[in-house]
Amino acid sequence: MHPPKPKRPGQEIDDEMRKLAAYTIPFVGLKLGKHQFEYEIDNEFFEHFEYDDLNSANVKIDLLLEKKTTMMELTFEASGAVNVNCDITNEPYNQPIDGSLFLVVKFGDEFNDENEDLLVLPHGEFEVNIQQYIYELIVLSIPLKRVHPGVEDGTLESDVLDKLEELSINNNENKNDEDEIDPRWDKLKNLLNDK
Repeated sequence: MHPPKPKRPGQEIDDEMRKLAAYTIPFVGLKLGKHQFEYEIDNEFFEHFEYDDLNSANVKIDLLLEKKTTMMELTFEASGAVNVNCDITNEPYNQPIDGSLFLVVKFGDEFNDENEDLLVLPHGEFEVNIQQYIYELIVLSIPLKRVHPGVEDGTLESDVLDKLEELSINNNENKNDEDEIDPRWDKLKNLLNDK
């Protein structure tokens, strides 16, 4: 068994650049027309963005790039699942991912990505990096409130749910006690009505 090779200075940057290159499309060499690209997205992808809300990810991205004479149209389709923790019980579950994104790439005097459906690349640019768009598509496909399907249909057995139900029952009993109004209040209300 050999010890791991020591990393040479700058090797982490090389590895990072290689990962980025996988999401860079050199469109200058593409013919006019439609081109298909596929990407398998896992946890390693999200490490680059320091996004750690996911336990795991298994998402497929299908990208259709249509190159035209003065612009390109990119259609991203995401399908798969990410494993996240339920906001109510903290139980992990697989959240299905199903989303799409349409992006127009045009050319102009300077780079501009302020509009979410339009990317302007400087004239003379020969490649486009789509990593950020894939990241946003997946993250925005995850619901803001993450609820385990077992919570919604009542099949999840969880200590947290049991405790929440117990507290809810206690709360309802206290409300019923408060519903019994002191009869003196009724007499005061009658004074207001006697005007």
